[in-house]
Amino acid sequence: MSGSALFETFARAPLAFERGEGSWLITEAGERYLDFAGGIAVNSLGHSHPHLVAALTEQAQKLWHVSNLYEIPGQSRLGERLAASSFADRAFFTNSGAEALECAIKTARRYHYVNGAPERFRIVTFEGAFHGRTLATIAAGGQPKYLEGFGPKVEGFDQVPFGDLDAAEKAITSETAAFLIEPVQGEGGIRPLPPKFLENLRALCDKHGLLLIVDEVQSGVGRTGKLYGYEWSSIQPDIMAIAKGIGGGFPLGACLATERASMGMTAGVHGTTFGGNPLAMAVGNAVLDVILEDGFLEGIQQKGNLAKQGLASLVDEFPSVFEDVRGSGLMLGLKCKMPNGAVAGAMREERLLAVPAGDNVVRLLPPLTVTEDEIRQAIANIRSAATKLVAEGEAAQ
Repeated sequence: MSGSALFETFARAPLAFERGEGSWLITEAGERYLDFAGGIAVNSLGHSHPHLVAALTEQAQKLWHVSNLYEIPGQSRLGERLAASSFADRAFFTNSGAEALECAIKTARRYHYVNGAPERFRIVTFEGAFHGRTLATIAAGGQPKYLEGFGPKVEGFDQVPFGDLDAAEKAITSETAAFLIEPVQGEGGIRPLPPKFLENLRALCDKHGLLLIVDEVQSGVGRTGKLYGYEWSSIQPDIMAIAKGIGGGFPLGACLATERASMGMTAGVHGTTFGGNPLAMAVGNAVLDVILEDGFLEGIQQKGNLAKQGLASLVDEFPSVFEDVRGSGLMLGLKCKMPNGAVAGAMREERLLAVPAGDNVVRLLPPLTVTEDEIRQAIANIRSAATKLVAEGEAAQ
């Protein structure tokens, strides 16, 4: 064997970090990078947050794993808190967003099965969506680049154009069980859906007896300035998948549902070995301690407005590099005119980390604890990166 012993499934940047402090990552050589990638929206409270470190180390000295053969008090507490702060009545804990989506899909199908309509198993999704990397979730996302080479597409998913309500209604058949939608497409390029669209989709579900599943894996847990992205509209979903930010860096996801929607999920029909383990529950509860503090979400909105204003000024200043600013809160995207990989690379050269996304967008997903000064520093770094990109472009002509 030559080279790495790892699967070659990641095109990794030539960087490795030894430690992190708040919004910063530090290499072994002591180089400091401002982290506006956030582990792809995962490090919601930054790196080495003292409250999270304390919760994890305290639990690690007690108990790591017992499995779901036994009661796990931290699950009950986190489930109750998630339910109390959302539409939901029930929670199922997972290790990842894809697992949370798998549970959501199974919950929707099972709901119709126990209500005497087992033929209702199809789920309507939207172009540009990303729901995970399992066989079912790549079928739900429907993107050819993720489906290629993995055999027949898992049956039961129908895709319609992004934001097209007429197409969504026409896709409903006697076999349709649910709609699955991201209130803000993350991987798809920070594309938010208008609140009115979500409200009309909710009305369609009610009219046709369908369930509404929202994928808040990336947009949830404060990222947009509300606890969940769907809260920018007046709707309440039936089922929701969360992950990423709820663990603050520890692998944790959850499928949340109303009592009605989860009625078919009875003993033995679904399970997990690691999901909801005591370590994850300790961290998840610690994350909520911070996110649910008075004024925390309002602070995200204020910092998001500052960032958006700064980014808008860069769009005006560098029209050959940037086209538009998208998103809300601290889930922001720069639509690029140059290839987004080159733009993200130029930012990295300026010691700012960001994440490419679909539709030629660069995502900016800083910790929710980022300071206003760090946002100003990020804007300055992007300005430096754009200045060099323009100069390189002119030199190449």
